[in-house]
Amino acid sequence: MIGMLHGQVDSIDAASSIIEVGGVGYETRMPSADLASMHAGQTVKVYTSLNVSQDAITLYGFSSLASKRMFLQLQKVSGIGPKVALSLLSTLPPERLARAVADGDATALAKAPGLGKKGAQKIILELKGSIDLSQIEGASPETRSTEDTGSEQVVEGLMSLGWRQQDAVHAVQDVCESNHIDIPLGDDDVPRVLKLALASLDRGR
Repeated sequence: MIGMLHGQVDSIDAASSIIEVGGVGYETRMPSADLASMHAGQTVKVYTSLNVSQDAITLYGFSSLASKRMFLQLQKVSGIGPKVALSLLSTLPPERLARAVADGDATALAKAPGLGKKGAQKIILELKGSIDLSQIEGASPETRSTEDTGSEQVVEGLMSLGWRQQDAVHAVQDVCESNHIDIPLGDDDVPRVLKLALASLDRGR
């Protein structure tokens, strides 16, 4: 079982990254905010979960243990597979997702593509009371400080304007790389990156 990768980012697209470890490139599907916080050439530590199905062997990766724990917890719900679990973590960071379950907030969960209101209610019904919020929300300050909430804000802003999540993530990655803007984004960078990403998306129409 592959539980963690520590290596260099070779490339990133809208849904996954390729991380080189010891000369081997591991294609890793990740939440959009995690992908937005990475760039080619960066050395990263990614916590992983290997999923084996009849059709494929897929490696899922997360920048924090909290995200990985939530990913595994979500799949305990009947009918929720890794794709929907990843969609949820691309829509809400793990602490907000855990809080939505604890508060019975089906509307917040239903924003995830591929889930719907009934699926959200099922998650709440089966997981409420069983999620250890201290594990999800109790990440150390050091771990929390590395999360790229700035990129997440930009992506959410673009999505609120009608852009698809994968297009928004890709635009943020592109403008940060082409304008040499460091990731994770600082609060002062968010408005600038939002403006640049919006201009980039508009040009691509």
